[in-house]
Amino acid sequence: MPISWYPGHMHKARKELGSLLRGARLAIEVLDARIPAASSNPLLASMRGELPLIRVLNKSDLADDELTAAWQAHFAGLRDGACLRNGRDAPLDRKRLFEQIRRLGGAGVKPGKPGRIAIIGIPNVGKSSLMNWCVGRKLARTGDTPSVTREQQSTPYAADWTMVDTPGMLRPKLEDQHAALLMASVGSIGAAAADKVEVAWFLAELLLARQRERLKERYGREQFDATPASLFDSIALARGALKKAGRADLEKAAEILLKDFRAARLGGITLESPPNPENKQA
Repeated sequence: MPISWYPGHMHKARKELGSLLRGARLAIEVLDARIPAASSNPLLASMRGELPLIRVLNKSDLADDELTAAWQAHFAGLRDGACLRNGRDAPLDRKRLFEQIRRLGGAGVKPGKPGRIAIIGIPNVGKSSLMNWCVGRKLARTGDTPSVTREQQSTPYAADWTMVDTPGMLRPKLEDQHAALLMASVGSIGAAAADKVEVAWFLAELLLARQRERLKERYGREQFDATPASLFDSIALARGALKKAGRADLEKAAEILLKDFRAARLGGITLESPPNPENKQA
């Protein structure tokens, strides 16, 4: 079944975001470093128009380091802003971020009339966590599931700026189902909106094409066919996810694969490469 997910709060959030962006001086788009293209919402691009943009490749500790660097170089080469990265092992440099904010949006900002910075992105990419990191304290509620943030939340940032955390936004209709499956793979789509086995099957096809050695190392089977069915059998055997007669429990195997991928237990993996054939593939 096609993935379709547009909770009711997103309709209200879209209207409020439009108003915010019209009065903002800068936008920070938070992307998931594992799916930088799929996590960039075209709807947000059209809404921000010519507003200066800083892209942050978030969760870089869960992604392939070389591909994150390649994506950062790709985005940095675009004319509409700057690109930084953020991860648990290599957190965003606050000083460098502030320098980019000043460079791109600082002209004309006056004390007493702070410029607004809109933090935007799809669900569950880490917008609230990023704002908490930038201001140095926990203000916005965070979580591992999408749509934790339902309302805008603002906080002073430095002397003459205000940061505004916004709810995650998707398009009302997900025309690109490949991108939708990528978003579901990293947990940016509500669990009830996507079939777990279908999403894990899709992820298995991607991983089998380029990460077979990591799969063998994780699930302890030297030989298996390059098919999702064979991988699910291997996971079920390795983790005891079996039904009667020794058959694999597809639901449990799918959940194990998705959790292992999302927690980087298979290593840092990026599922998309920048539009450059010379770059290392995911």
